[in-house]
Amino acid sequence: MRWLRYEADGRESYGIIEGDAVVEVKGDPFAGYERTATRRKLDAVKFLVPVVPKTFYAAGLNYAEHVTEMAKKRGEEPKLPPEADVGYRANNALIAHGENIVIPKDAGELVQYEGELVAVIGKQVKHISEKDALSCVLGWTIGNDMSERTWQRGDRTLWRAKNTDTFKPMGPWIETEFDLDAAETTVKVNGRVTDHFRTNHMIHGVAKFISRMSQYLTLYPGDVVWMGTEGTPANLKHGDVCEIEITGIGTLRNPLVRVGM
Repeated sequence: MRWLRYEADGRESYGIIEGDAVVEVKGDPFAGYERTATRRKLDAVKFLVPVVPKTFYAAGLNYAEHVTEMAKKRGEEPKLPPEADVGYRANNALIAHGENIVIPKDAGELVQYEGELVAVIGKQVKHISEKDALSCVLGWTIGNDMSERTWQRGDRTLWRAKNTDTFKPMGPWIETEFDLDAAETTVKVNGRVTDHFRTNHMIHGVAKFISRMSQYLTLYPGDVVWMGTEGTPANLKHGDVCEIEITGIGTLRNPLVRVGM
């Protein structure tokens, strides 16, 4: 099942995608819903971020090649994270499929994508085992963890580098039927493939992250966990279009605009 959060006729709603249409529901996929008779064409509605999370979690440095390449650029020896450690991102940075990523006028040239799988939590859990961890996942979507690398290196925190407005595209929808082991992630810039990797080729898997987090944190319906990226992301500039496709979910597509251009 594919859940779309969208706007039509001035109202925000959840709906179930069926072919090229979306069937509106009363309620939502987290607290319960009823189908309605309202049916709209997908190209006639405005896509919204699939969920506005209570807490926005992000697994940092969770793919070996990405850790290695980033360390090389800093002239350091790569150190793979021994534990499934999680960080946080800000909701202000979230934008939907199709919306513009806005690069501030004082940003440097090292503005890069990070194509990520996103787990959407569907029920409240605490102290869940790794074996049962995926049972709390409602579904999956796609994230683009946009990063300004000069700020990332120079700031004491990641407040600008990762959380500038529009730097967290997420979407286009939530897919509940997803084969993680079969999935591949492909990133395209202006139609050209710039990164391709096995989505589940993680240092620490989704279940391990969720289980470890739940030993200390209560996970709530609507929370999201971004799972990191592989490879060496390319620089993006004004006028580029970045697409992130994950097998079985879909494609998240966003144009880039630099302020002042």
